[in-house]
Amino acid sequence: MATIGDDVVVSNRKLERMFSMKGGKGEASYANNSQAQARHALSMLHLLKETLDGVRLSSPEFPFTVADLGCSSGSNTIYMVDVIIKHMSKRYEAEGFETPEFSAFFSDLPSNDFNTLFQLLPSYGGDSMEECLASDSHRSYFAAGVPGSFYKRLFPAKSIDVFYSAFSLHWLSQVPDVVLDKKSTAYNEGRIFIHGANEITANTYKKQFQADLGGFLRSRSKEIRSGGSMFLVCLGRTGTDPADQGGAGLLFGTHFQDAWDDLVQEGLIASEKRDSFNIPVYAPSLEDFKEVVEADGSFVVNKLEVVSGGSPLVVSHPDDAAEIGRALANSCRSVSGVLVDAHIGDQLSDELFSRVASRATSQAKELLEQLQFSHIVASLSLP
Repeated sequence: MATIGDDVVVSNRKLERMFSMKGGKGEASYANNSQAQARHALSMLHLLKETLDGVRLSSPEFPFTVADLGCSSGSNTIYMVDVIIKHMSKRYEAEGFETPEFSAFFSDLPSNDFNTLFQLLPSYGGDSMEECLASDSHRSYFAAGVPGSFYKRLFPAKSIDVFYSAFSLHWLSQVPDVVLDKKSTAYNEGRIFIHGANEITANTYKKQFQADLGGFLRSRSKEIRSGGSMFLVCLGRTGTDPADQGGAGLLFGTHFQDAWDDLVQEGLIASEKRDSFNIPVYAPSLEDFKEVVEADGSFVVNKLEVVSGGSPLVVSHPDDAAEIGRALANSCRSVSGVLVDAHIGDQLSDELFSRVASRATSQAKELLEQLQFSHIVASLSLP
């Protein structure tokens, strides 16, 4: 069980009903703190286009359908869906096929800020598909939101041509119950993340990730059309030890962890309160990912590799330590703030992230040098 606030207790299985990236357009919102994800996605465009070149062109009597799983609430998803649709439109034209209509599904958990996302969507433009595709200021596809966990079924059978999911699959469906159980050998005492945890705890997270990924693959195998493809990107690691989470470990297991310890040492929260909170993230190794894909057997691997993603911190003035500190705090808050707010309340959450910023400011130079992400990139299709 995980505590929310002071009086309300909620099961980890309720995570999919409450979790989201931080919505709105404020300083710590995901919309204003996802520039790094945009840069990382742009660096992988050539890999995405390789995947798209392998997608079978469907009959123009049916819409060509794209789904972004874990779309969140910023402009990145809109940009990437536009890239996918324009690339496929050019393929239809180059191969002499009539261009079909396009549709795009933006999917995330029910608590996602779909309102902010849809406000960013350009209007659908033009009387014909050709006019829509020729316009840079209008949308060339029909759009819809699909709330739900991508670890379960989301779409009708054989209805999607391209699945795209970036920077989402490292988020688990839940924190394993035993990690928060004082009587368990997997109890993650004193930590809010598995970076540096004992072997049993780390392997418990690994098993949760692999069970979740298995559910994801089984669901998509039913929903994807014959000839379709999936392009997946998630946080990864280059080492074999699951307790060394690489860049994710530096993001959640250093200054963020220390800030929680500050609140405990200052008597603002009890140690039990800290210990009942864990970040539901697992950065897999290539082998962790490959094991699940091969065991499931639903998909053929076209490409599976680890790529360097660079830093998650985007700053205008690299010599400004305070700006780097704020950037780290806002980066943490944009992705975990909803969970933190629910667990300790808004006021203590403000205190926590203020300490994250302060600690990061004092280690700004080291952060810029050391905080680097790796990503697992997978291109999959049906046999």
